[in-house]
Amino acid sequence: MMVEERRYRELFKSRDLVNFRISQKETDIYVAVDGKEKEKIKSIIAKTEKLVGDYRRDIENYIKNYPIFEVSFKPVAVDSDAPEIIKQMAGAALLADVGPFASVAGAIAGAVGSKLSEGISDVIIENGGDVFIKTSKIRKVGIYYGADEISTGIGLEIHAADGPLGICASSGTCGHSFSFGRADVAVAISHSTALADACATAMGNLVKESRDIDKAINFAKGIEGIKGVIIVKGDKFGFWGDLRVIKI
Repeated sequence: MMVEERRYRELFKSRDLVNFRISQKETDIYVAVDGKEKEKIKSIIAKTEKLVGDYRRDIENYIKNYPIFEVSFKPVAVDSDAPEIIKQMAGAALLADVGPFASVAGAIAGAVGSKLSEGISDVIIENGGDVFIKTSKIRKVGIYYGADEISTGIGLEIHAADGPLGICASSGTCGHSFSFGRADVAVAISHSTALADACATAMGNLVKESRDIDKAINFAKGIEGIKGVIIVKGDKFGFWGDLRVIKI
């Protein structure tokens, strides 16, 4: 499988971080960790590869037995003994009223990030535009969309006190993800990266025209666990929540 280069990852790099990439089948993740961990980077890479493989295996094995979990556009109930990442995806889907696979990229990013961040002060995981971030310093996250990585001109300022966050995006005008809507980009922020991904998808589904931005924001307000959202459609922007929105 050919994985396209994601040029926006060049914008993601910071001098105080060590960066690497892991690619397994459809999963292509970019990882940045505290530069002080440079001497341990080989073991961190090995751990990341194992985590990605383990989570992918859990998902692949589950959908072999329950194929509806992969293709449904609505929430799917799962048993209490299902793998943890499956339960996270199902729970996020239920809250956002989307199919479980609407949260798969965010769920993997969040699960890998949570494990890697045990004992590491700064960890950033990006998986298909969905981001897990744990930081010990102020960092700026830009919001881009389209094949040419068009900047929206805005971003988010993330502080250490914010704790680990998921920042996930969905687009109906570019990219490979399926959307029922036409939002240029819908971004959701949550302490659960899986939930942020599911919510971003749900908001994106609702936005066909710029006048739909308010409707999508009001929908997100009703989802427990969502800290804030940003939606861009054409030259119109909508914001809500506990966010530090900045110009970039």
